[in-house]
Amino acid sequence: MNPSDCVLVEHDGAVATVTLNRPLRRNALTSRLIRELSATMARLTDDARVRAVVLTGAGQAFCAGLDLRELGGTGDNMRSAGPSAGDNAPWHRPAKPVVAAVNGPAVTGGLEIVLHCDFVIASEAARFGDTHARVGVLPGWGLSYLLPQAVGVRRAREMSLTGRLIGAEEALTWGLVNRVVEGEDLLTTAREAARQIAELDPEIAAEYLALYRDNAASTLAKAAQRESSRSLAWAERMFRPESVAARADALIERGRAQN
Repeated sequence: MNPSDCVLVEHDGAVATVTLNRPLRRNALTSRLIRELSATMARLTDDARVRAVVLTGAGQAFCAGLDLRELGGTGDNMRSAGPSAGDNAPWHRPAKPVVAAVNGPAVTGGLEIVLHCDFVIASEAARFGDTHARVGVLPGWGLSYLLPQAVGVRRAREMSLTGRLIGAEEALTWGLVNRVVEGEDLLTTAREAARQIAELDPEIAAEYLALYRDNAASTLAKAAQRESSRSLAWAERMFRPESVAARADALIERGRAQN
């Protein structure tokens, strides 16, 4: 592994651990990181040695969402994500289970990444929030469908319209995460879950995933299309990088106050 890479991959038998690696920027999503994550997931899907994936973040955060410096500058990371890039997910759905190991805050785009994982193990330090509205953008990776699917419609509305961060235990109660463990046990627990999955016949695991995903897909496809068209229309009418830059400091301070 090269520590200068923005996405790290570690193999342990049939389990691959993928780490978002921008710890000094709380693993915020630049256009480069978005591209690398998608490409990494594609490679792991094609790698016959890999039967399950653990996804985590370096440092004290899982992912802080879109990098506000790039968003408030060129805006290229928003164009790399969601409908502007012609995609409605952070990666093309792999035929292998993905376990999120959430080590700290997972906010906005980071929350969307969590929602695209098959199940979620969180440390006690994990926090979850949707601040799209406060940044001044709409989601593009299916959050408006996936979040209410996970926590219920009323709770999803509360998260999106208030921007309130919820802690790990509250996320467990709401059904957003499967388990909460102490920080030092997070990767061990997530990898053990992935190893249990890896013991399955890969064809059976793939079929089970396909059943769950396809049964939700008809509704998700319509919702994703609706979110995509509205997100694009909003961006064309309203998105200005300078308006994001003006909101960035207030948003960061608000997040610190909620930690």
